[in-house]
Amino acid sequence: MSKYDVTLVTCDPLPEPDLDEVPLTEALEEAGLSVRKCVWDDPAVDWAKGRLTLIRSTWDYYRKRDAFVKWAEDVEKVSRLCNPARVVRWNSHKRYLLSLPLKGIPVVPTVMVERNSEVSLGEICANEQWSSVVIKPAVSAGSYETHAMDLGDLNEEIFARLIDGGDVLVQPYMDSVDEYGERSLIFIDDEFSHCARKHPRFAGEDETITGPYEPTRSELAVADAAMDAANAVADQPLLYGRVDLVHDEDEQPLVAEIEVLEPSLFFRFSEEGLRRMVSAIGERLRS
Repeated sequence: MSKYDVTLVTCDPLPEPDLDEVPLTEALEEAGLSVRKCVWDDPAVDWAKGRLTLIRSTWDYYRKRDAFVKWAEDVEKVSRLCNPARVVRWNSHKRYLLSLPLKGIPVVPTVMVERNSEVSLGEICANEQWSSVVIKPAVSAGSYETHAMDLGDLNEEIFARLIDGGDVLVQPYMDSVDEYGERSLIFIDDEFSHCARKHPRFAGEDETITGPYEPTRSELAVADAAMDAANAVADQPLLYGRVDLVHDEDEQPLVAEIEVLEPSLFFRFSEEGLRRMVSAIGERLRS
């Protein structure tokens, strides 16, 4: 049975272009590695034919998370999965954010509302003294059903609909994203690689990314700690990861997201990051 060195995992249809796909594929092939691209829920795929299976643009996983986690666990039995299944389960539900402050990692304040809870958005805002909020499903990707609302114009109907469908996150709107944006710090093989800026994005909007940027010392320290937490879940250094940070009113960085499942890695801003990725994949294949 012939095997491929690397299987790049995607979804069909792809909700938006994967700008990392072409440069990564070309760089892997230039390194002498055979590459194929497969859709994660395609029943015809023989995952054992891939020595290393690399999750990349599986951007529909949130629609059937349980099936996706099971897929990861099954693939891990026949191929080296990056990143591993245990971190797929952890990172695919945003409940993980609640565990980070227990490790001393600063996070955007977060209220997790469980499915079918009988609570209003107004009550949460009053309890937390928030004048504007962002709400999103706890299992989501991109800007799916992410909404920003002011206290005087809360849409309880949207909130109730989201709770009816699953767990929901409620967070204060961080004013710094309007000008400073989010800083996305990319890590390859447990080392910081490069940094980009994400502009605010809500349901129905396109993503705008600029870069590269040099992170501050405090941003790098928080991102390092966040990646350490993800590595601990995986019980190994992860091949790739991205930590999205915002600033509080005192200009201190807070974790908005840890993305170790299927993040865009913005290789267009760092050829060195792309080379490091290919090298790290090669090392894993040799080991």
